[in-house]
Amino acid sequence: MAETPSTMVALGTAAADFRLPDTDGKLVARDDFAHAKGLLVMFICNHCPFVQHIRAGLAKFARDYQSRGLAIVAINSNDVASYPADSPAKMKEEAARAGYVFPYLYDETQGVAKAYQAACTPDFFLYDRNRRLFYRGQFDDSRPGNNKAVTGNDLRAASDALLSGKPLSASQKPSIGCNIKWKR
Repeated sequence: MAETPSTMVALGTAAADFRLPDTDGKLVARDDFAHAKGLLVMFICNHCPFVQHIRAGLAKFARDYQSRGLAIVAINSNDVASYPADSPAKMKEEAARAGYVFPYLYDETQGVAKAYQAACTPDFFLYDRNRRLFYRGQFDDSRPGNNKAVTGNDLRAASDALLSGKPLSASQKPSIGCNIKWKR
């Protein structure tokens, strides 16, 4: 299992636009969440053991924070020709199985992943009300096999600070996961 860190894009970077289909084929855009206090863009996929390890925690995080005004969207940018387990039909099954309550979008061209400089799954980008990057990094310190509980503590602390208008340290730990499966 190869470990790839997130790129740690500069804080304050603007959220790139997107308009992608969800698991039902409905187009979802960044600006659909203009009313939200913040926007979390997550790059995930179905087959990655790092995502599988935290998926119950992700589902719980979303249930806890969407009701507080945080918009959440997940994007799968993997090459499904090489990784058919990440196909849109399988994404729909995974969303139901995992209990995801957020839109799970398919980035077929991989252009959105490139615009966000996403590198791994999972990769988290938390934006403020003005869609400026507030946090990028890990969900928590738990990894497959390290025997640390999945808590979401890092992302929860960042989301709490964002929603309460408090500053957050620029010292943030990169996410670690499988590399995005780029098309050749």
